[in-house]
Amino acid sequence: MAVLEVARRRPSMSGMGNIRRSMADPSRNIDWLLVFAVSALWTVGAFAVYSTTRPRLLARGVDPYYLLQRQIIYIIAAALVMVLVMALDYEWLRGKAEFFYGGSIVALMLVLIAGAVRGGARLSFDLGIVSLQPAEFTKFSLLLLLAGYLSEEESEELPYHRFITTLVIVGASVGLILLQPDLGSATVLLACTMGLLLVAGSKVRYILSITSLAILSATVAVWSGLVRSYQFRRIEAFLNQNSTESALKDVVLQVRFAKRAVATGGITGKGFLNGPLTNGAFIPVQSTDFIFSAIAEQFGLIGAGVTLSLFTLLLWRIWRVGRLSRTRLGQLIALGAFSMILWQTFQNIGMTLGIMPVSGLPLPFVSYGGSHMVAFAAIVGLVQSVHMRRLR
Repeated sequence: MAVLEVARRRPSMSGMGNIRRSMADPSRNIDWLLVFAVSALWTVGAFAVYSTTRPRLLARGVDPYYLLQRQIIYIIAAALVMVLVMALDYEWLRGKAEFFYGGSIVALMLVLIAGAVRGGARLSFDLGIVSLQPAEFTKFSLLLLLAGYLSEEESEELPYHRFITTLVIVGASVGLILLQPDLGSATVLLACTMGLLLVAGSKVRYILSITSLAILSATVAVWSGLVRSYQFRRIEAFLNQNSTESALKDVVLQVRFAKRAVATGGITGKGFLNGPLTNGAFIPVQSTDFIFSAIAEQFGLIGAGVTLSLFTLLLWRIWRVGRLSRTRLGQLIALGAFSMILWQTFQNIGMTLGIMPVSGLPLPFVSYGGSHMVAFAAIVGLVQSVHMRRLR
């Protein structure tokens, strides 16, 4: 009785809650290094966007901070979306995956009818103040749906029927994106799918057979004229980077100037706003497609190395989330996001260095634009949701 009386008189610990429960509280399990990597890349991108857009805006008599201000608004919107997705249970989101995927399919069909035409392609809806690119948001919905569908298989080896169904699901999205046409985004979805299939236990011979079929289909598409002329020129320019043909001039020159900007940056770079090629506006769409060249020219090998290190940190933390996840769904979400971000980063920097064809893909978290910024923030938020709930 005396013990019970002492226990009653002790200060209440209810404010701290049960220790086991508090340790599993999602708010206590945020991966802050992952948050740091994304925030740092956003910061790098803001400086790079300002440096690449400033000369063009000044030449037009426009406020040189105009596009930087828009980029900051995009970053704030992306941060809010990331926090929102983090706050939601990823298993609850899995239950809504079919709805998200259906919405993305409808949006991809509508953009082919009512999308704004830019450069011979219908990629986005022009809403005046902003433009929305459905292909970017499809990355989130397809990742969630495929990860959920493949996680339902309990065996270590993925059955053939699930392999085929997966291809049908991704094929619908990729097919509509190719009609826009947007080859870059299509390859990102395929890279994500390949990563998920490998992790889910698909047989290598299945993947090799489908890869061979995809290569054959791409060859037929080129010869049949399905691939647009400007897309074919990009491939031809990649294979003939020293070409002097007038038809390839624009593509060859922008890659040549981008490589020159990277090469002349040296160790420490030319200095912020002092890059001759960046300030001279020699590289078209530098704020989106070739933004890495602006970083390398102004901040040199050190700046480029820091940027690559931030991507390495980002990818390592995502990989770690997959390794620590106790559910198959969580593992697939993390590794699918890993495949997607790794491929798009490699593709963007690769085309800047001339080792990949020009595809029009932005550098995740860095390039100017709202759609890709919000979409990748949602993907990182989904990965965070997995990490935050790993102890429950």
